[in-house]
Amino acid sequence: MAGLDERAFAKLENYLRRIPSISGSIGKGSDDSGWWLKFSIDIESPIAWHTVQELGHVLNYLSINDRLPTAFHPVSPPPYMNGGPREFLSWVIESPDLEFRPGTVAEWLESRLPRPVEDVAQWITGDD
Repeated sequence: MAGLDERAFAKLENYLRRIPSISGSIGKGSDDSGWWLKFSIDIESPIAWHTVQELGHVLNYLSINDRLPTAFHPVSPPPYMNGGPREFLSWVIESPDLEFRPGTVAEWLESRLPRPVEDVAQWITGDD
């Protein structure tokens, strides 16, 4: 079984680019063991932690009975060799299930994240 082609990632990649705190390039890849997508969250953004919280909720633990076959987590090269989180902290969405397509992840996020996703005010909950 081969991995996914570039087109399989387009919907998720386009959706993530609409989130105001997500910045820079987006990497992606797949092989027989699953797929992944890697990006940066601007830690200076007023909604950076809201973004982490929302993505973590949907992608890691939507509910006890309704978990997605995805994981969302930070990744970093060794900080002592490279530098701090502004430049080197990245976030990954991954799935071991090639049948659970990145476009389907975009649909789950669209239905559960703030709307419109581009509006920073929709991300602020008032309990910060």
